[in-house]
Amino acid sequence: MFSLRMLRTLQAVARSGSFALAAEKTALTQAAVSLQMRALEEALGRQIFDRRARQVALTREGRDVCAKVERILELIDELPARAEDTIRGSVIVGAVVSVIGALSLAVAHLKTEHPELEVRLTSARSAELAQLVEAGEVDLAVVVGNADGTLHESLSWTPLYEEPLMLVTSRATAGSDARRILRERSFLRFDRRVPTGVVIDEALRTLGIKPQEHLELNSIETIVSLVRNDVGVSVLPVLHNGNWHEDANLRLIPLCNPPFMRTVGMIHRKSNKRTLLFTTLAEMLR
Repeated sequence: MFSLRMLRTLQAVARSGSFALAAEKTALTQAAVSLQMRALEEALGRQIFDRRARQVALTREGRDVCAKVERILELIDELPARAEDTIRGSVIVGAVVSVIGALSLAVAHLKTEHPELEVRLTSARSAELAQLVEAGEVDLAVVVGNADGTLHESLSWTPLYEEPLMLVTSRATAGSDARRILRERSFLRFDRRVPTGVVIDEALRTLGIKPQEHLELNSIETIVSLVRNDVGVSVLPVLHNGNWHEDANLRLIPLCNPPFMRTVGMIHRKSNKRTLLFTTLAEMLR
């Protein structure tokens, strides 16, 4: 069975004339694009691409399929919103792991006030969530903004708040010289493959700080737990709802002034007109 994501990937391939360019537009790998297109051919029982050609070439049936897919996607994007924009019905909401707790609380309060609203929550990395929103499999997602500000043309971005990067240590760490502490203590690094890790890495490079690498992890909460137990120190965004300043086992030390910031925002498809729901959730998360 084929999915909406496959149709949008086919549209990107047909418009760009390249699996590589389509991969960039859809935030997929080239291999993933190729696998999706083979799966789509199998689901349709038709050969869409002439693989004897050096470049991407559509067969006659492929051109016919692409024309129909364009019409299907146009109709989907033109689906009218409910005449009265109300907070009701089904919605799928995603968030990065560090925001899912705050999002869950916001959704719980929202459902209390709007019992006809049905929500399913999901968590993933920012890039994966952007793919799901673009494909129509998730209605909106709370993600970390890319350092270069890039976003697919079909998506709308609403900034929510910024979180400053700070050195996070246990109370057992003496002194307030961030550079000295990072030189002397084991460093717990956040995953460099995701936007938050990129921002942290850029901050350390800009400041000329080379910490003693110890572990690289993909969970802010896990890193903070290790820091509490004095396993090492870390540079992290101070989570908007983390209450770290009140944690008796943590110290937060500035790296520089003004601080480097992580931007958290909400994305949804421009064609999705559930404006009241989106703005209400955005205000609750702020």
